[in-house]
Amino acid sequence: MNKTSVTEFILTGLSDNTKLKIPLFVIFLHVYITTVVGNVGFMSLNLVDKRLHKPMYLFLSNLSFVDFTCSSTVLPKMLRDLLSETKAISFAGCAMQFFFFGSFGSTESLLLGVMAYDRYVAICSPLLYQVHMSSVLCLQMLIAAYFGGFFNSLVHTVAAFHLNFCRSNIIDHFFCDLPPIYKLSCSDTSMNFVTLIILGSLVSLSSIILIFVSYTNIVQAVLKIRSAQGRYKAFNTCTSHITAVSVFYVTIFFMYFRPSSSILDQDWVASVFYSIGIPMLNPLIYSFRNAEVKEALKSYWKCFK
Repeated sequence: MNKTSVTEFILTGLSDNTKLKIPLFVIFLHVYITTVVGNVGFMSLNLVDKRLHKPMYLFLSNLSFVDFTCSSTVLPKMLRDLLSETKAISFAGCAMQFFFFGSFGSTESLLLGVMAYDRYVAICSPLLYQVHMSSVLCLQMLIAAYFGGFFNSLVHTVAAFHLNFCRSNIIDHFFCDLPPIYKLSCSDTSMNFVTLIILGSLVSLSSIILIFVSYTNIVQAVLKIRSAQGRYKAFNTCTSHITAVSVFYVTIFFMYFRPSSSILDQDWVASVFYSIGIPMLNPLIYSFRNAEVKEALKSYWKCFK
């Protein structure tokens, strides 16, 4: 028998209620437009404004690219499905959708760790920041983040789409994600879940450990600052990153690190928030709350007036 007996999958989408399809389409179209404007806008601003040619903004620009691409692998197809009677996606298309979604999702996890290290150097060694965060080191860390993300996703994609699919071809989800795909297979998926946990843990833990160590040193350094205003200013530079890290990892662990018997019971809200909400919120959480970014925006806004 062939590896698979299906040539396409059918996505159930967000809702079968015809009354909800148009409102949902309008809501998520606005979400996608906001995501594109926020992330592409920040990337463009970072490119043209020399004040933002710093390591921190290089990482933020890459985060915007990752968020924009991750959202674009899911939302356009989901929007089309909301207005379509059939929600089919080819076997190869499903594999590609998950590969890119998983790649950029994993890369974002690693980027959050890199950004924590950047904050550690900026706060604990401000006078040597430009020396420690050299362009070579920044490039190496970015390459490592992208390589780790794409390798992690490639392993899962190859393992998942070499399973036998001889049951239903209906994916109970609004995009091609691993847990609902595993549910369709008539092969033993226990090793796939083990691989998911092991590789996912390696990616997440490497980032979490770097975040934990960085912030442990940051807290120790900040507590040594005598001025209350100085301590507040130092902690304030980290609040956006801490907020985004918390939201990201709570969602990830809820989605992927639960027992397989319950993994599909309550993941709809988490999936929507992770794949759609976070890419929209990150530019607001990170970029547009930053004083230098605001000044750059004001400068270019005056040019267009």
